Amino acid sequence: MTYTPTLPQARISVSLIEDDSGLRDGLVAMLSGFSRFRCLSVHPNSEHALQHLPKSPPNVALVDINLPKMSGIECVRHLKAACPSTQFLMLTVYEDTDLIFESLKAGASGYLLKRSEPSRILSAVEEVHSGGAPMTAEIARRVVKSFQDAKPGGEAVAALLRPRECEVLELLAKGGSYREIADQIGVTYSTVNSHVKSIYERLHVRSRSQAVAKYLGKEPLR
Repeated sequence: MTYTPTLPQARISVSLIEDDSGLRDGLVAMLSGFSRFRCLSVHPNSEHALQHLPKSPPNVALVDINLPKMSGIECVRHLKAACPSTQFLMLTVYEDTDLIFESLKAGASGYLLKRSEPSRILSAVEEVHSGGAPMTAEIARRVVKSFQDAKPGGEAVAALLRPRECEVLELLAKGGSYREIADQIGVTYSTVNSHVKSIYERLHVRSRSQAVAKYLGKEPLR
């Protein structure tokens, strides 16, 4: 599968948090091969990222979960508070459902397996930057299954939302971007944005990942 960049837009700055030097170098080379991306910084562990990344926050950060000492999930939790505009995309070998949701609750907006094709990783960087929640097919199936199994959480959340907001939140949980959701339910992008703001207020959350976690029953309602 070949990666085809979108038509001219602003470059996407990307930082890497990965302890495997070989993989890290490969990701740098991959990003450097396209003018659409700019590799802003590389970090071999969480501690290095926490010290340096907030000084120059990227648009997107690719983060390994299994980092030495502090895990990638905990790293994202701290960095999301320090760099709220940065989108975090987990890149890992783990398919464990609990790790997926822990990552989302920590502030990650996407979750890919390291064995993904390079073209998929590049597309995911663009997607998460534009408001999407990219996941590999295997991960998406696990999320959907958890969503289907989490009826009590979904029902409790649904009681707090308007029908259209429930529809939007369900599509958010399945990884849809605002534009994709707008096209699917036949409304404008700004209308979806208004629905999402209302969802955040009603559920007392501040991000897509927190809203989805509550809808999937992975985080208690307040």
